[in-house]
Amino acid sequence: MNNLLTIEQLSAAELTALIDSAVVLKAERGHHSKLPLEGQTWAMIFTKASTRTRVSFEVGVRELGGTALFLSKNDIQLGRGEPIKDTARVLGRMCHGAIIRTFAQQDVVDFAEFSGIPTINALTDDEHPCQILADLLTIREKLGGWEGKKIAWVGDGFSNMTISWMWAAKILGFEFAVACPANYAPSDEFLSKLDAPNVTICHSPAEAVAGADVINTDVWLSMGEEGQTEKEAAFGPFQVNAELLASAAEGHIVLHCLPAYRGKEITEEVLESQADTIFQQAENRLHAQKAVLAALVKK
Repeated sequence: MNNLLTIEQLSAAELTALIDSAVVLKAERGHHSKLPLEGQTWAMIFTKASTRTRVSFEVGVRELGGTALFLSKNDIQLGRGEPIKDTARVLGRMCHGAIIRTFAQQDVVDFAEFSGIPTINALTDDEHPCQILADLLTIREKLGGWEGKKIAWVGDGFSNMTISWMWAAKILGFEFAVACPANYAPSDEFLSKLDAPNVTICHSPAEAVAGADVINTDVWLSMGEEGQTEKEAAFGPFQVNAELLASAAEGHIVLHCLPAYRGKEITEEVLESQADTIFQQAENRLHAQKAVLAALVKK
């Protein structure tokens, strides 16, 4: 693995190895036997605002012995129209790796190609691989693993989170049920490419959640979609609430990648009842991303 650009690119062995590594790194926090990033500087190029992603990566790079160099779009020439390939060819000669949080998936693909340094997708409009790794780590900690489990998604059926989850389901083989409004379902083209019979799409939250061990949701409006009242209105019946969870499996957990808008995609009652899991999930961004960093470091 030279880069982490998508969940799609990973094999089951690579996904599992990253989770295994995250477990070890979490247990060793504060007394790591090795510092794989020692003497290295990693660029963090963020054109989208962030709390958890920025903090977890900055802390992770430092805890593994490296230096994190944060660059917003206003700090570099990308904000003035410089092509990503030119920025990549400069930073590739100065930095040891790059962590990119941006809009277009093609930008991280191009950066990896032209920079020649390990590149991590910290979120694009198409995929959010680091979050899925943290979620899988949380499922292992809370439920012992994903094998034989049913995971439900309630909300936007074709967001970066859902796309990454669908690829994870195909690769790892667990049942994944998506409940979404008809106008926000995965495209036929994508589902044909995915070709995963264990991934089902429906328009009934109750159907998706019935018997589910994990219930997952996210904001209805992704970053950049604020103010799209018509889209938001379509998700009214897709709230994760106590009534919906009554049909879930005994001992189920609820995940939310945060930030959460209480009273919209999830109720205050459910979020607070599941707060231990949800904020453990948030913490696990640090450990999962450290596993990615350690796997990508060039000796």
